This record gives sequence, structure tokens and C-alpha cells, in this order.
Amino acid sequence: MTDSTADVETGARSGQPALNSPAKVLLASLVGTTIEFFDFYVYATAAVLVFPALFFPGSDPMTALLASFATFSIAFFARPLGAVVFGHFGDRVGRKATLVAALLTMGISTVVIGLLPTYAQIGVAAPALLALCRFGQGFGLGGEWGGAVLMATENAPEGKKNWYGMFPQLGAPVGLFLSSGMFWVLLQFMPEETLLSWGWRIPFLASMALIVVGLWVRLSITETPDFQKAIDNEERVAVPVVELFANHKVSIVLGTFVALATFVLFYISTAYLLSYNVKVVEIPFTDALAIQIWGAVIFGLFIPLAGKTAERFGRRQVLVATTLGIAAFSFLVPVLMVENEARIMAFVTLAMALMGLTYGLIGTALAAPFPTRVRYTGSSITFNFAGIVGASLAPYIATWLQSTYGLAYVGYYLCAAALITLLCIAASGRGKV
Repeated sequence: MTDSTADVETGARSGQPALNSPAKVLLASLVGTTIEFFDFYVYATAAVLVFPALFFPGSDPMTALLASFATFSIAFFARPLGAVVFGHFGDRVGRKATLVAALLTMGISTVVIGLLPTYAQIGVAAPALLALCRFGQGFGLGGEWGGAVLMATENAPEGKKNWYGMFPQLGAPVGLFLSSGMFWVLLQFMPEETLLSWGWRIPFLASMALIVVGLWVRLSITETPDFQKAIDNEERVAVPVVELFANHKVSIVLGTFVALATFVLFYISTAYLLSYNVKVVEIPFTDALAIQIWGAVIFGLFIPLAGKTAERFGRRQVLVATTLGIAAFSFLVPVLMVENEARIMAFVTLAMALMGLTYGLIGTALAAPFPTRVRYTGSSITFNFAGIVGASLAPYIATWLQSTYGLAYVGYYLCAAALITLLCIAASGRGKV
């Protein structure tokens, strides 16, 4: 990979003007990931609030919740497939067209969830259809994230890669804020029976409006300079995934586990914590959502800080320091996650501050090892493999550990993820993360 770092750090920028204005590039990357993550988190919230009762009735509450979390995990196993398919076209056809297709795939799947009949109406076909739509969500997001990161970083001027790369990452807290906020508003204005009857469908159907906005922005941009250079120099390969696994296997493995702590921390601090607050601490759901909304605000504030800090001190150094912070924080899990809202707020604040610092840089870090000709496929597959290992079963594992062994073991789980991430950062060469 002798050309990879040079590709990533300089790309096509030397001697070649940017084809898109900075504002247009950053808006296109941010709007798209906001929509994708809004869709994704709407499902995560519904998986705690309504899906156990509507799609998995007849079981005790904990079993129904675990079944709901199991469908939640399906998307993470679909994401690598989406990364391969969309990555292929992203590296062969172009970033722009592929991003539009990924957005439509994710959006249509989300809207269809809002139209699904429930278990009471069609029986076991209901959870099967729900699982299929969740697969579609994951498939679309598998192709969205990598393209959005490349849209930003491949248009970045010299010395601004970490700053540009954090903009698509901002879509995660903005999407979390909007999805949690929408459910919070619904619960303020309708009784729980109405929410279970039809109100839960509103956030999923509202995705249609967001899709229109996203398509309008995405269709207005041009191809990235880096990819245009690959076309001009005839650098594209016939099957990017074949070259990727032939020549970049180490980068895929290391990148997967470099992102491990990021994913475990996030899903313990969101989907699992929401369930814990409602089911164990018995906080009213509106209050639990308010805590999650606060977490989204902290998350969003620390992502730009990550970008600025990395430009000054180096991306690798900031990632190491943040991962050490996650490892230390893991020992506070049994101290802060008790039946006390003030401590839970402290938990969320610390967790999401750390999350912003690591997530703000992870997109640029995962794209760094790959040359332009396989970068879409490589960064997407790495990110989504990390999602399988670190996120897909995190709410399930944390719920099982807490109910079987106690909260301390949820902390041990997070600490183990942080230590593995540290080892993989150390094993990656400079300029590769």
C-alpha cells in the first residue's frame, strides 16, 4: 500500500481546483448522513418503545425486548453487503450516483416500516416483514456512510481533512436528536394507547420529507476531484472488492477493531441505556428520551472539537487519548448507572463527550489506509464490519450481562472493547489511522 497514504493525504487536490464549493460539499455529506441516521435511530427507539408489544406479543417483557433487539441487529449484518454492492458502484461509477441510490434504499425501507401491519393483524408475517425492512435499512446505510465520508474528505483542502471528515459524522447526533425528539413530542401530545395504535408510524412516514431534501442536495453536487483523477488516469479496477481482499486485508481487520470501542460505547449509551432507564430504573419514557436528547447534544458538540483537536495534535494521538478515556470511563458504569437520574445524566454526558471525540475522527481514520480506486469499498466494509462486531449485539449483550451478572460486567465489556481498539491503533502504522 505504498500509494495509499499519498492518495489519502494529497489525493487529486494538488494542482487541481475543487469542483464543489465547501458549503455544498459539507451540506451534502451532513444532510445525507442525518437522514440515514434519523431512519436508523427511529427504529432503535421504536425497538424499545413499541415493537415488543406490536410485533412480539405473547412473551414475557424481557423476552419480547430481546426479540426486538434481535431484529435491531439484523441491519448490522446487512450493512457489509450494502458496503460491497454500493462500494462497487461507488468505486466504479462514482460517489454521487451511488450516494443517491443508497439514500433511496434506506429511505424507502424506513417508510415501508411505517406502513406495516402488526402481529395482531397478520400474525408471524409481521415480524418477518419488519426484519426484511430492517435489512433494507442496513443495506442502504452500508453504502451511505462511506460515500458521505469520501464526499467530504476527497474535497478537503490541504490540512483540513479531519475537519471536513467530521461533517458527515455530525449526521449521527443530529439524526439521534431528531428521532428522539420526534418520539418525545408524540408522547407529549398523545396517550400511550394512541401511540401504540398508530402514532408510532409518524416518525417513519416523516422520513419521506427528509428524503426529498436529501435528494435535492445530493443531485446538485459534482463528482469528487480524487475520483475524477482516478477516471482520468484509468486507475479504476474491475471488481474493487476482489482487489481489496487481495491486497488490503490487514487494513480491513485493523480498521474493524480500531472502531470497536466507538460502536460499543455508542450503543451502550443509547439503545441499551434507553431500555435500561425504562425497564429497570422505570423512568417515564419521556424523561428517558429527554436524557437521550441531551446525550445527542453533547455528542454533537464534541465532534467538531475532535476535528479541530486532530488538526492541531494529530488524529492518531487524539484517538489514543480518547480510547484510554473510554477504558477509564468503563469502571464508572456500575457507579453511575444506578436508580438515580442525576447519576444517569452524568453517565450520558461523559459517555457522549467521549463518543463525539472518537466518532468525529473515525470516518477519516478508516478511509486513510485505502487508495482511491478501492476507498469507497474499503472504508465502507471496514466501518460495517466494525458495526457487526461492536454494535449489532451490543444492546443484547449489555442487557444479558446486566440481568445475569450485574452492571459491573457491562463496564468490563466496554473496557475490553477499548483495550482491543488500543492494540489495533498501535498495530496500525502512522498515516494508516
